[in-house]
Amino acid sequence: MTGFENAFQFDSLVWDWIIAVYLFLAGMSAGAVMIALYLKRNVIQGDPATNGIIKAMAWLAPFGIVSGLTILIFHLTKPLEFWKIMIYYNPSSVMSMGVILFQVYMLVLFVWIGVLFRHAIIQFCEGLLPNKLLDFVDGLLLKSGKFTNAIELFLGFLAIVLAAYTGFLLSALKTYPMLNNPVLPILFLFSSLSSGAAACLMFGILLFKESASSPSVAWVHKFERPVVMFELFVLVTFFTGLIFSGGQNEAAAWNAIGGGFWSNWFWFGVVLIGMILPLTLNAVTPQQTRHNSGYILVVTTLSLVGVLMLRTFILYAGQMTVV
Repeated sequence: MTGFENAFQFDSLVWDWIIAVYLFLAGMSAGAVMIALYLKRNVIQGDPATNGIIKAMAWLAPFGIVSGLTILIFHLTKPLEFWKIMIYYNPSSVMSMGVILFQVYMLVLFVWIGVLFRHAIIQFCEGLLPNKLLDFVDGLLLKSGKFTNAIELFLGFLAIVLAAYTGFLLSALKTYPMLNNPVLPILFLFSSLSSGAAACLMFGILLFKESASSPSVAWVHKFERPVVMFELFVLVTFFTGLIFSGGQNEAAAWNAIGGGFWSNWFWFGVVLIGMILPLTLNAVTPQQTRHNSGYILVVTTLSLVGVLMLRTFILYAGQMTVV
């Protein structure tokens, strides 16, 4: 086999690239929700349902979690039996606990989106649903709206746990020293915020026509930089801890970043394309150019590609070295 084929097919490989896409989509959903919650509570003036960033979240967050779970279901050896894991829970299984988390997260997320966009939803459903059912849904959303603060606080907690869970899921593979690392959930939490911010900016501005100079867009721009910088810091901490631990931990780190296919993937894809390049462009680009739709598309795409490459790198490089 070629070096490329060897990188994606080796004896110790358990989870492949499909899982990396699943981790990316779930993390992006959680990141988009965390950002939208903060904007709605602290930045946006007036009706949040008219804000392009919030509209983008309302599509991206459900799409991320539903499509991610769909990919996972069909990737299983027995996808038609997936319903069993959604009913029969195993407290000792990280995967089973994750399913509970996804179910509660989706329920609360859809309730919150329903409360935010109640008028638009009811208007859209007029003529499509029976009046009695429409009145029931409207009344349910009105009652739920009275608990908006509690719903948002709980949803924010669930989003943080979901973003970190994608790292805990890989940490459960205890025979792989690079994956069985307590820093991994923190790294995935910040990469989720990074992908959520990039996705919300891309779709909020380009699709939902949010002004590039609006307070919400300005806040997300300011928020992105420290998140990416802290993500870099966590990456340094992640590999420093492995190297200083010695033994198989050190071997796993050098196998990942010390040379070869996955080392190039990390340095040129994750670090250069996904982190350094967006940070540099935001630092040196004139203010007027930053409002250009082409520029926004390029920078947000770089960030999203970088996060997906990070998830793929951690998954594959982490499975190369076994205890």
